Amino acid sequence: MDDDELAELRRKKMAQLQQQAVDQQYMQEEMDRQKEVEERVQLILKQVLEPEARERLNTIKLTRPDFARSIEQQLVMLAQSGRLKSKISDDQLKGLLQQLTPAKREFNIRRKG
Repeated sequence: MDDDELAELRRKKMAQLQQQAVDQQYMQEEMDRQKEVEERVQLILKQVLEPEARERLNTIKLTRPDFARSIEQQLVMLAQSGRLKSKISDDQLKGLLQQLTPAKREFNIRRKG
């Protein structure tokens, strides 16, 4: 390997390391933004939900995170648009959840003979 090839390899390696550093910084900034958004959402939910309702939503988040996320987004939108006049109780949240949960199909299996 001559000096030119070695210099080219070093240059490529340096460029690769710099790109990795930029990518890591971008990922860290993105994670920080997501964390900030999540903190804002939790603050709004704390303002619009009574403790029991917030606890119910956290329980749902453990079993159905996507569904809970969509509920949170809807509650935040309602709060930001000023359509919520008071805190949402646990019973009100249950009603909202029942409206948003798709109807379950029941299957009956009958055996002949």
